[in-house]
Amino acid sequence: MNHHPDAGQRQLLEAIESERAQLLDDARPEAMKRLAGRGRLSPRARIARLVDAGTFEEIGALASEEPEAGQPHPREKSPADGVVTGTARIEGRPVVVFAQDFSVFGGSIGKLGSAKTQRMVKIAIRRGIPMVMLLDGGGHRIQGGQNSRHFAHANGMFHDLARASGWIPMVALMLGAGFAGPTNYAGLADFVVMVRGQSVMGLAGPALVKAGTGEETDQDALGGAAVQVDKQGLADLGVSNEDDAFAAARRFLSYLPGNARKPLPLIETDDPANRGDEALLDVVPASTRRAYDMRPVIAGIADVGSVFEIKPTFAGNIITAFARLGGRPVGFIANQPLRTGGILDANACEKGAHFIAMCDAFGLPLVSLIDVPGFYIGSSAERTTLGRRSAKLIFEWGHASVPRVSVVVRKGFGLGYFAMNGGRAFDSDASFAWPSAQICAMSIEGAIDVAFRKDYMSAPDPQARRQQMIEETRAQTASIHAAEGFGVDDVIDPRTTRRRIIEIFEQAPPRREPDHPPKFRSIPPI
Repeated sequence: MNHHPDAGQRQLLEAIESERAQLLDDARPEAMKRLAGRGRLSPRARIARLVDAGTFEEIGALASEEPEAGQPHPREKSPADGVVTGTARIEGRPVVVFAQDFSVFGGSIGKLGSAKTQRMVKIAIRRGIPMVMLLDGGGHRIQGGQNSRHFAHANGMFHDLARASGWIPMVALMLGAGFAGPTNYAGLADFVVMVRGQSVMGLAGPALVKAGTGEETDQDALGGAAVQVDKQGLADLGVSNEDDAFAAARRFLSYLPGNARKPLPLIETDDPANRGDEALLDVVPASTRRAYDMRPVIAGIADVGSVFEIKPTFAGNIITAFARLGGRPVGFIANQPLRTGGILDANACEKGAHFIAMCDAFGLPLVSLIDVPGFYIGSSAERTTLGRRSAKLIFEWGHASVPRVSVVVRKGFGLGYFAMNGGRAFDSDASFAWPSAQICAMSIEGAIDVAFRKDYMSAPDPQARRQQMIEETRAQTASIHAAEGFGVDDVIDPRTTRRRIIEIFEQAPPRREPDHPPKFRSIPPI
């Protein structure tokens, strides 16, 4: 290639474009063949499927190590230093994107590749635009990392990711191997998607685990989607293929502003605000011991087809979902009676707390649908440090500045009622109850057994007296009494829930004025 300074502009441009072309998929048939053998797409092909057609502008494509005399150009061995970076648009809105290239040293992070990804984070922060990470590779490149002259520098990537948190939406799509560095990137993201049977994540892969601990395991058992999505909740969604992962990223971003200072993305809807779903009248069983599915309640209130659940397979006793009300993005947090009666355990508290924080960061109003029998109790609950994890859920409500509405659908028992933003606990913009609501300090049967066991055991028919006391107490917990004591604003017809909430969110300012003492920060319980 002719790069002589005396060459004309056209010649120089042709030479550079010729070298750039050598980086593209068509010029790398062997690398593409290896990827295809793994059933994988190239990073550029993945980006093309994620973003709006023709909008990707690459940054740092020509980056390479210093050439050595008589040796092949480093670009041939490590094209783009193993990561494709740039800007694009998704549904017309600008984003930053970077994609690891597994065909280059297994997608490991080299010196220049690291510099490129860090620059993308800085661009995203400075421009205030979302970032999508397509992760498929290991952590630091061993070939260049076992050297203190280089590695002692570390870099500011994690500092910048921490700074970006709550400012710009960050999405991590785990599309293959994702141990070490990529897992830490994902840990700081707002939304993490894994492809079932393909993606793995964790702090170290099987080889390093065996070398360090002697434990023998395989990738799926260590960090597959069944573990990290369904059991641990480290990732938010497991999908069946990469196209579903790209679609999930696009949908997630559609509910959020480009950054925390931008307005919510409102859309036009032909779903009437005053639509009253008749099915809401019959969804709650007459017996408090019978379970029912809270998802149709959310669907009956939200705009038709707008519900997008976050972490649907983790901590199923609580539901967290984006949706729209009158075209406005909102967050729903709801107990799920189908799973352990909707009781709050450690995983549910962490799931709910993270969701509240994310909605609050980006300005989505919150709707809490309450049917909670309380917190999980017993030695197994204490082993999960539920005392602190439950406090995290309460902590996030106490810090949220977005509008919020609570609706007691059925049970509002104990501290769980507080933790779901019941009544006046966190100064809701509205606190409603359905006629089916029952609100009290603890489960009615438990209260009778703890406080009045001696009374009913001394009766001629202890069980009959116990049942009588249960019924008398249950009558005192009815929704009408909650309204009489003004613990809730009103007992409403379930069919009017949608209209009432839309009206409140239209009236409420998007943020509350700060009312915290003049501290520098709060200290999270965990």
